[in-house]
Amino acid sequence: MRYLTLALTLCAAPVAAADLDCDNAMTQLDMNRCAHQAYVLADEDLNLAYGMAIDMARSMDEYLQDGEVPAEQLLREAQRAWITFRDKACELESTIVRGGSMQPLIYSSCLERETRARTESLRYFAEVN
Repeated sequence: MRYLTLALTLCAAPVAAADLDCDNAMTQLDMNRCAHQAYVLADEDLNLAYGMAIDMARSMDEYLQDGEVPAEQLLREAQRAWITFRDKACELESTIVRGGSMQPLIYSSCLERETRARTESLRYFAEVN
């Protein structure tokens, strides 16, 4: 876990956009950085969708009956549980290359994939209800 944290910290180091061409990343370090950058963008999208979902949950809570758990509370609890699940699932997935230079790439790619899937679920909740 310490290796993974250190590797992600290094990958998160500021990189000038002109210095990093993610369409033609050639080194493992650049691929790791690009994967992390893609995750960061996915996380930004997730936060927007979560805000929309919270707004919807709050509006649903206007019709709350006695004894019912507020939708906003359920959403917050579900999101916290999902974050824990995502992080552990991606940590596990990255063990296929444990200790290798690809581990941060696998971890960040998993984070991005899972985050994009959750974003779609939150958008669905916000738009359908």
